[in-house]
Amino acid sequence: MVAERRTAQAGERAGPREKPQQIADELRQLIVAGQLADGESIGHEPDLVERFGVSRPSLREALRILEAEGLITVKRGVLGGIVVHQPNGRMTARTAALLLQARNVPLADVYDARGLIEPVAARVVAQSRSRKSAAAELRRLTAEQLEVIDDPEAFGRANSAFHARLVELAGNQTLRIVAEMLAEVVARAVAAVSQPDEGKDTAATRARGLRSQARLAALIEAGDAAEAEAHWAEHMRVAGRVLLAQRARTVIDLMQHY
Repeated sequence: MVAERRTAQAGERAGPREKPQQIADELRQLIVAGQLADGESIGHEPDLVERFGVSRPSLREALRILEAEGLITVKRGVLGGIVVHQPNGRMTARTAALLLQARNVPLADVYDARGLIEPVAARVVAQSRSRKSAAAELRRLTAEQLEVIDDPEAFGRANSAFHARLVELAGNQTLRIVAEMLAEVVARAVAAVSQPDEGKDTAATRARGLRSQARLAALIEAGDAAEAEAHWAEHMRVAGRVLLAQRARTVIDLMQHY
């Protein structure tokens, strides 16, 4: 009997903890399925308390779960409410960065993973029927970087867009998501080390990188898949050496930039 009472009591204690998870699961599914749009307000706490028929503490626990996942923002006050956020690369990158930090993974390891993916993507794009339009798009992205070459933060964002788009053009959605996450992490490093106090002519370094991008676009347009892959593998190797020789050595070094 004592054991049965303990089991029943444990069940009663577990019950309230399960309800917030159920609410979080339902709202998460609506967000991921696109039934709740990015930036959409889903009301205030009293609205959701009534909708789900739960206590305010249970609802708040559910909201804390979703807020920790980056799927909502809870704004307090009369003009506040619960605002939805669609999952994005930045969110994934931050979660991955936390895991990499916990495992003390060096930034070189992250960059190596990116260096394995992008050359293969370059080969696939060069082999595609749409390689000419892909080359034109890559040239446009290179030109956008050139426009902000003297602005480290803006250049970092534009550079990240080039790398992400190169993988996206290869057409594999799963690879694209992985590459976006890696690009987001590395973009923090680009911004972190591209500062005037480094004592290096970083603008010249960026210019060399843009010339290399132009070379890649030419190889893709020509359909030279093997050379495109080899060229971009060398580009990633050299760019990584420049990046890793400067301040950001580990993922931990980048966490302050999130």
